Amino acid sequence: MPNNPQTRGASIDEVDRAIIRALADNARLANNALAEAVGIAPSTCLARVRSLQERGIIRGFRAEVDPAAIGLPLQAMISVRLRAHTREQVASFRSTAPDLPGVLAVFHMAGSDDYLLHVGVAGPEALRDFVVDNLTTHPAVAQTRTNLIFEQIAGRGYVAPPGR
Repeated sequence: MPNNPQTRGASIDEVDRAIIRALADNARLANNALAEAVGIAPSTCLARVRSLQERGIIRGFRAEVDPAAIGLPLQAMISVRLRAHTREQVASFRSTAPDLPGVLAVFHMAGSDDYLLHVGVAGPEALRDFVVDNLTTHPAVAQTRTNLIFEQIAGRGYVAPPGR
């Protein structure tokens, strides 16, 4: 997630929160339906959504794809520890990791691990090959640890707490 200075301390009210909640549940809501759900005029709703986008609070609208439905039924979280924390090593890994086959998300972490990769693959052999071919051979990578995902349950934490 990019660190957007525009969104730091961004002020949102209850109407903005309601818009964010509704779009997090269904990003395909037509503006008229969104306005009705939130209880505001369609023109006001459109202006609010545009403002949320311009301020970087809403960063985009995406399709949520079922990895199993596209041939990636096995998911894993892979912790990656880099050999060194030089800007070159971090930049090298950061620039290649999102484009590795099967990578669904990349998280830059604080703590004992440097990165966490969410991957989807066809099966156990493909997972092993992914780790061996893409991670253990990467010059910046010192260590990996793989955890299988049994089930993914979406959270609803996209709405800032009141008072922000």
